Amino acid sequence: MHVISLNVGGPRTVQWHGRTVRTSIWKGPVTGPHRVATLNIDGDQQSDLTVHGGPQKAVYAYPSEHYDYWRRALPGVELPWGAFGENLTTEGLSEVTVHIGDRFQIGSAEFQVTQPRMPCYKLGIRFNDDMMVKRFLESGRSGIYFSVLRVGEVGAGDAITLLDHIEDGVSVSDIVSLYVGDLDDEELLRRAAIAPALPEHWKEIFRERLDGRDPS
Repeated sequence: MHVISLNVGGPRTVQWHGRTVRTSIWKGPVTGPHRVATLNIDGDQQSDLTVHGGPQKAVYAYPSEHYDYWRRALPGVELPWGAFGENLTTEGLSEVTVHIGDRFQIGSAEFQVTQPRMPCYKLGIRFNDDMMVKRFLESGRSGIYFSVLRVGEVGAGDAITLLDHIEDGVSVSDIVSLYVGDLDDEELLRRAAIAPALPEHWKEIFRERLDGRDPS
């Protein structure tokens, strides 16, 4: 497993459906190692901190393997690394096998998996397509958010080393499937509702789902 591309970007202002929107979804590859802090990577900046960024969404990784799917789904659309707003375009990571709470070393920094990405309307802006948010969610190709446990430096080509795997945990793709209703598994819901590294708002969703089940 390794990093194929390190991507950063700052805010820009765009017009969308007659209104002005500030967004940082455009990311581009950079060379050399960059410092990773607890909130982001040097050279990267989130635009709306009410829904983006923060310690539990410090760094976003997207598997390069998904790009073939999107090239087929979006013919004629240019898809350079970073097209989905990811900081790390990776090879070898998978939402299916990576669990919430897993820890990785990348470069000299240490990361913990916290949650999948739930796309907002700005993904539609990036692709000039109002349907892109729905397409992205239904694809199951969410990408992976990390918190930063140890600051350090990361660059393209760095190895991604698994330090700790939560064997009895829930995968990133499980969280997405539980959320959209594709998966109805009470035992998995219970594990998700207590997963220590999963942000509280996610656990609350799953607790409410459990509370709403018919006891009969």
